[in-house]
Amino acid sequence: MKVHSLFVYPVKSLSGIEVTCFSTDDFGPDGDRRWMIVDDDRRFVTQREHPELARVGTRLEGDRVVISIPDEGEFVLGAVEEEVRVLVWRDWVKARTGLPEANAALSRFCGKPVRLVFMPDDSFRRVDAGRVNDYRRVGFADGFPFLVTNTASLAELNTRLEVPVEMRRFRPNIVLEGAGAWDEDYWQSLGIGDNHLSIVKPCSRCVMTTVDPSTGQKDAALQPLRTLSGYRRTQEGVIFGQNAIHESPGIIRVGDPVTVNKSE
Repeated sequence: MKVHSLFVYPVKSLSGIEVTCFSTDDFGPDGDRRWMIVDDDRRFVTQREHPELARVGTRLEGDRVVISIPDEGEFVLGAVEEEVRVLVWRDWVKARTGLPEANAALSRFCGKPVRLVFMPDDSFRRVDAGRVNDYRRVGFADGFPFLVTNTASLAELNTRLEVPVEMRRFRPNIVLEGAGAWDEDYWQSLGIGDNHLSIVKPCSRCVMTTVDPSTGQKDAALQPLRTLSGYRRTQEGVIFGQNAIHESPGIIRVGDPVTVNKSE
């Protein structure tokens, strides 16, 4: 087994960036989902309600995040000193408000008032305490620092679909190859190069998997979620991929060898 591909998502629910390597910090992949979009109620905004957000591009220029909004142009993200409490799922988190120019452009694109917010280093959002005993932190990702997927599982799913889908539908951080389809159901921990990841829980999937990442259009037949729900439904929900946490900072590279500890 080895690392097939890697992705980071600087802004929650905007397009991801495929990279050849990433470093990890306390939050997870460096820079991953430290930015988020909120509405006037300071509640997080995602492709679940606004699938067109998939069309907003992101790229990295050194330490800077640049977003590209259709018909609006490019904006370098930056935060002002103003602090605000924002809601992501059930967590109220301290954040800083983004610059007004990008906020205004994104509001026009979404057709509603929204703003970008940044999670600074001194903000602490804990991963699910019911799943992880120690005080591990996470950025604005749904719940855990890493999402790990398996190329063989996608290939098996695509044999059941009339129109195959890309792995981008599932927004992973780490994509592995060399395992059998759905082997990840039995993974307990992963050694990736010099890094150690613990598998915490299967990832339950939602309507975002039906959004084409290139067009921002939802699939009228609700694929691939409908097909997945027919044979991948568990007590955790409709499952594709595994959520994970890491032991310590490091660097993960495409091609890194992977070892697995499995449950019986």
